[in-house]
Amino acid sequence: MEKVKAKKHLGQHFLKDESIAKAIADTINLEGYDDVLEIGPGMGVLTKYLLDKPTNTYVIEIDTESVAYLDENYPKLKDKIISKDFLRYDINEVFQGKQFAIIGNFPYNISTQIVFKTLELKHQIPEFAGMFQKEVAERICEKKGSKAYGILSVLAQAFYDVEYLFTVDENVFIPPPKVKSGVMRMRRKADYSLPCGEKLFFTVVKTAFQQRRKTLRNSLKTLNLSDELREDTVFNLRPEQLSVEEFIELTKKIEADGI
Repeated sequence: MEKVKAKKHLGQHFLKDESIAKAIADTINLEGYDDVLEIGPGMGVLTKYLLDKPTNTYVIEIDTESVAYLDENYPKLKDKIISKDFLRYDINEVFQGKQFAIIGNFPYNISTQIVFKTLELKHQIPEFAGMFQKEVAERICEKKGSKAYGILSVLAQAFYDVEYLFTVDENVFIPPPKVKSGVMRMRRKADYSLPCGEKLFFTVVKTAFQQRRKTLRNSLKTLNLSDELREDTVFNLRPEQLSVEEFIELTKKIEADGI
């Protein structure tokens, strides 16, 4: 079968550098799970290195042309190719509640949505690694005080230890993207339960950053906080000035306020 043509509407940029593919495959430590799910394998440049590891490798791919190519060229993937959209598919039809890692050269147009879905499934995903647009990978790993620090940074770091690993140049892809790429990894914390309501925590973080230039006193007005709580000095700050731990403490205060 001829090689697959990259499709712009799917955000496909096929990695052609074998050494980078191997380096991405080697970012996962294979501890605490037996199964790995690769999202968007394309023609399998990363897949071949995953198949060499002592785990069960599954791939999920929406592009039917890529699915046909993988089926023809990777016999080890027999019955392990999921021809679905990861964002809309109930992955437990395959994993049945088991632990699994996620890895991939992620399509840039849906990469942040992939992270948000991973957070929904965090109780099953001890490890997550892969390639993003560089600024997105940096944003996930960013610490407080930066303009890049935001919703994705706080929510990912509340449950995972995150690490920016290396930068990838544009010219190692077909077709080359217009931006550099970055590889990052998330490893779930040993204790990833929050000492506050998780739903409220998500609401506080998202509401705060939706008006990131305002102080928390103004951006969190819609939560109908008591006048007494709003006098707390933390409300003088803007959201990027709070660490993940401080957002958790803020949520606890709001909970105690009766929200």
